Amino acid sequence: MSSAPYLRAPLAQTDLVDWGVIPSMIEGTSTTAGLLIHKGPNGESECGLWTCTPGKWACHVTRDEFCHFLEGSATYLHESGETIEITPDTAAFFPKDWRGVCTVHETVKKLYMIR
Repeated sequence: MSSAPYLRAPLAQTDLVDWGVIPSMIEGTSTTAGLLIHKGPNGESECGLWTCTPGKWACHVTRDEFCHFLEGSATYLHESGETIEITPDTAAFFPKDWRGVCTVHETVKKLYMIR
């Protein structure tokens, strides 16, 4: 049995599924779309592609998440005051129970892995 990773052809914008509006909006109306690439047994892990339009919302990360941002710009402000500035090619890790505010300035696109 092969242990090779799943491979996909390049993704087109039309491959994305509408995932709706962020429910915890503070300002604006950020809409999201994405593509689930893989979900582990019992849903304990997943990876995919996610996009989000500009807006500001309260953010609570419920499981460890690694992200590689491909496009756009955003600011993540942790409740402690720590700031993470997102630009294309930023890699970020958000530990379980990270809480703060996310402000998307320009539509972001990221690859993510949640565990």
